[in-house]
Amino acid sequence: MIGWGGRDRKMAASSSIVSVAATASSAPVLPASCNFSNLREIKKQLLLIAGLTRERGLLHSSKWSAELAFSLPALPLSELQPPPPITEEDAQDMDAYTLAKAYFDVKEYDRAAHFLHGCNSKKAYFLYMYSRYLSGEKKKDDETVDSLGPLEKGQVKNEALRELRVELSKKHQARELDGFGLYLYGVVLRKLDLVKEAIDVFVEATHVLPLHWGAWLELCNLITDKEMSMKSELSYLAHNLCEIDKYRVETCCVIGNYYSLRSQHEKAALYFQRALKLNPRYLGAWTLMGHEYMEMKNTSAAIQAYRHAIEVNKRDYRAWYGLGQTYEILKMPFYCLYYYRRAHQLRPNDSRMLVALGECYEKLNQLVEAKKCYWRAYAVGDVEKMALVKLAKLHEQLTESEQAAQCYIKYIQDIYSCGEIVEHLEESTAFRYLAQYYFKCKLWDEASACAQKCCAFNDTREEGKALLRQILQLRNQGETPSTEIPAPFFLPASLSANNTPTRRVSPLNLSSVTP
Repeated sequence: MIGWGGRDRKMAASSSIVSVAATASSAPVLPASCNFSNLREIKKQLLLIAGLTRERGLLHSSKWSAELAFSLPALPLSELQPPPPITEEDAQDMDAYTLAKAYFDVKEYDRAAHFLHGCNSKKAYFLYMYSRYLSGEKKKDDETVDSLGPLEKGQVKNEALRELRVELSKKHQARELDGFGLYLYGVVLRKLDLVKEAIDVFVEATHVLPLHWGAWLELCNLITDKEMSMKSELSYLAHNLCEIDKYRVETCCVIGNYYSLRSQHEKAALYFQRALKLNPRYLGAWTLMGHEYMEMKNTSAAIQAYRHAIEVNKRDYRAWYGLGQTYEILKMPFYCLYYYRRAHQLRPNDSRMLVALGECYEKLNQLVEAKKCYWRAYAVGDVEKMALVKLAKLHEQLTESEQAAQCYIKYIQDIYSCGEIVEHLEESTAFRYLAQYYFKCKLWDEASACAQKCCAFNDTREEGKALLRQILQLRNQGETPSTEIPAPFFLPASLSANNTPTRRVSPLNLSSVTP
């Protein structure tokens, strides 16, 4: 399972950190002289960003800004900020924008995009691109409903994404995207699984529009480890918030997260307790405090904290998931299975919940159910790229060698098709199994390619060298490759030792293990 200091902590921390981070950021929204240590200035900017996001159809961001603005004291008439000036391009596009926004509001996205085509103003251009994106998402959802099984559902894509990426990339390179355009570009990159590029663009968007909630929320969901939570920035934010108002729930939660990242879990729990004294129904603090108690090995206190979070909101999947992990640590698989099921009901397309369920079923020796969960996790989009590996190991355990090989090959293909080289802990395991599988099938070229890849990893280097020696010996003895046992898939061209193509057969029929 995932470590408590990493990704699971981030799931619960997102709502508290991000909202305050956006409020306290020191970069300007529009005017370059904005002072975020002044609550009146924050109020002005929140009202401004609420209007800008509403004009662009970003309703959740507009709601968030309006709620925060409402929580601050009202401004006198003399300090109310005038609306942004209308440019010549805005005036030319006004009629088309007004009609298109009416279509957009009733979710007729294709019509909205049609009338906005050719508009030059920043606002109209964003709504044009956003309408095309949402139109593609709507069509994808319609196709998903008509799909027969989880494999087909996992293969349904938004067909507009690639075109949008090309157009927005050109604008980005020419530095013609404003903060909202950068946000949409980041969303498109994330949907295309270009995570590294998406993070860079979202960071850029938050510098241009630091009070845009949507950009912070997207960025938070892409941050997966402590090194990406930026300790120095969080420290600066915590000090800044203390100067503004140290007796706010959000301030206590930010300070608690700062101490948690420094592994000072007692202090972190103390600040979450302070937050709950200020607001006993603050959901995020209960969940975060549960995580801190888990770090301190205080499972009973952690369980109580998670149960309090569920009392506040029974639909908080993070608390149910936290309870499942707690009982898993206590080696009570039937209990953790119950809580993981509840979390999965709330987040049916979250691969982390499905992988957790699969591990529970595996421990309970319900292997058919485990297969269903792992395959479903892969079909809905495996966040951690581990579902196929776990499914492969399950097939390996059941001596289903061909199925295991297919899962490992698909895992390798997914890694090498993502466009960036990252470290995957199970990569060496996959290459080792495939090298042995191809060797048993007497497919020397494929076995040699995988064995060479094994030599790049410390834990499989010696096995890879030994297998290469065996292959060379068999070839010198005149042993011919088999022509009867086909390879499950072909290796990516970049992995083949001599680029020799191998045969491809029909994909494995997994209908018997799909939910």
